[in-house]
Amino acid sequence: MSPVSDSSNRVIPGPQEPEEKTYHPSDGLFTDAHVPDFDAYLALYKKSTEEPEEFWADVAQEFYWKKPPSGQMLQFNFDVNKGNIYIKFMEGAKTNICYNVLDRNVHERNLGEKVAYYWEGNSPNHHQTITYNQLLRNVCRCANALKLLGVKKGDRVAIYLPMIPELVYTMLACARIGAVHSIVFAGFSSESLCERIMDAQCNILVTADGVYRGDKLINLKKTASEALERCKERYVPVCCSPLSEEPLFTSVGQTIMTKLLSRVCVCVGVLQTPWDESCDIWWADLMDGVSDECEPEWMDSEDPLFILYTSGSTGKPKGVVHTVTGYMLYTSLTFKYVFDYHHDDVYWCTADIGWITGHSYITYGPLANGATSVLFEGVPVYPHVGRLWEIIEKYGVSKFYTAPTAIRLLMKYGREPLYDLSSLRVLGTVGEPINPEAWLWYYDVVGQQRCPVIDTFWQTETGGHVLTPLPAATPLKPGSATCPFFGVQPAVLNEHGEELEGEAEGYLVFRKPWPGIMRGVYGNQERFESTYFRKFPGFYVTGDGCRRDKDGYYWITGRIDDMLNVSGHLLSTAEVEAALTEHPSVAEAAVVSRPHAVKGECLYCFVTLKDHKEFNRTLMEELKRKGQREKIGPIATPDFIQNAPGLPKTRSGKIMRRVLRQIARNEKDLGDLSTLADPKVVEVLFSQRWEAAA
Repeated sequence: MSPVSDSSNRVIPGPQEPEEKTYHPSDGLFTDAHVPDFDAYLALYKKSTEEPEEFWADVAQEFYWKKPPSGQMLQFNFDVNKGNIYIKFMEGAKTNICYNVLDRNVHERNLGEKVAYYWEGNSPNHHQTITYNQLLRNVCRCANALKLLGVKKGDRVAIYLPMIPELVYTMLACARIGAVHSIVFAGFSSESLCERIMDAQCNILVTADGVYRGDKLINLKKTASEALERCKERYVPVCCSPLSEEPLFTSVGQTIMTKLLSRVCVCVGVLQTPWDESCDIWWADLMDGVSDECEPEWMDSEDPLFILYTSGSTGKPKGVVHTVTGYMLYTSLTFKYVFDYHHDDVYWCTADIGWITGHSYITYGPLANGATSVLFEGVPVYPHVGRLWEIIEKYGVSKFYTAPTAIRLLMKYGREPLYDLSSLRVLGTVGEPINPEAWLWYYDVVGQQRCPVIDTFWQTETGGHVLTPLPAATPLKPGSATCPFFGVQPAVLNEHGEELEGEAEGYLVFRKPWPGIMRGVYGNQERFESTYFRKFPGFYVTGDGCRRDKDGYYWITGRIDDMLNVSGHLLSTAEVEAALTEHPSVAEAAVVSRPHAVKGECLYCFVTLKDHKEFNRTLMEELKRKGQREKIGPIATPDFIQNAPGLPKTRSGKIMRRVLRQIARNEKDLGDLSTLADPKVVEVLFSQRWEAAA
């Protein structure tokens, strides 16, 4: 089925009579676009799905191969009834992703003196410029240091670092020598860190003693030490490294190596702790005599590159495994086309490398294209609410990629950023569906009605964008992820697994793999198959619901476990939330289900108001009347509306709806809250919980 088609499979050349207003980039903004119009998109999409071998062979030609690809490009089985699930891409070819993102740029493309990263610390006074030459040398030194400590191909290395250059050095050093990096967001609890170290059987931990987030000092080393003690209790003795006594700048200090038995802890230090000369080594001392040249380990295409843990609302985190070649080609191509990257662009993704967005679109995708990126350690509103706009002006950022959560946060502070944003050409969003109000503010205020808003849908498991507009090619509808990327073949199924044609709403699935899709759950083939393939044999199940409109555009309606069945009507939380946030007093909203004796489920809504707005009966009636009855229908009228000064979010900004569901049901046993940015929010919400219908 074409990416945009009606039930008769007739291709529609872009939206003709859309239900919603469509937006196009300003004339002349993309005169040199890689995909200049919708017809060009359709032609490339057709080739990627009907001639995938030739399509991906063309992409592969841009990279260096120690052993060139030969034979069948893609082999797979998505049907659990036909045997084990597997995906193999360019099996037998040999390359190294670190070589391709660094050496190739330095030696073959003459980009050695080009800036790879502008690093911006938590404080505006701390910044650093890193060229491709410098990046390559630092990565090689780090790789050689790891090899001196016994790290070899296939070993797992846990990395628990803030957004500092050492994070990039370490992950690329692992890739260079064939070690598998497992990056843990430097905000997770000691229990979460321990759990990930143990599951991946890591024998190296790289961490920092502390990091400032805004004006708050976080003692990472204390957390890391607690995690390693937990590992010691559960597995074999491990040792923690102490901290540096003398700070250098912001959270970047001296690096420590600690070795005991088969385990090593590496620490970038600022804070003061005792020193144990029997096992601690300053990394600076170790690297003093280490060469800045390191021959890469040549890897098979299907060798593992990294493990990244992701978790749903319940259960043990899943170690998502990505492999070398497919991930390399897919992140490179999606970065190039989705952001319409060109040599003179300055690109900035505000995510943390501890999440898949940072892996794919701060490190591997941009570097594979020889891009210049901003690497940001801080938070959006420190030391002032214009920090993001200040950085855009400072570096002349042309492509900007952030989360709807950040956009809604900044909306609260006014419509006119006090900085020059004229360098911007493309705006992107990631992490969750963006509500139309935030989309329009982003487009009108930040993009000054010039820049397309590229609303990307993808997952840790997909490796890169799977549903996304292309800046010059795709007419945009606020809130829609629009069309599939090249090689991606979506479908919409109902509860019985029957494929729905034309306009439809149901489960979002994919019928075939693309090169960057996950290869498994580390150490657990059964969980891999049961989570993603058993519900609908023959399809990869995203776990998300979607709606496909008459133009073939896809709208993500939220996680299936965030869908509500009210009196037999399926409602998406995202749709209800978008209606609530259209009210001028509401800054943010989150909707969950609560059991109802008659309806089965009812809507329980949490609303965060804008500054100086009052939560009262009048507001609640307006939200019910304008936000729901008029926008969606009477069935979407909330039974409960609760004032929420704050919402429970992870440190990456995602709302923990599992916690909200438990608050709505007055269930006090909340389980692990270690990933919450501010656990006190939960106490406040319980204290303000409504016991009667609003």
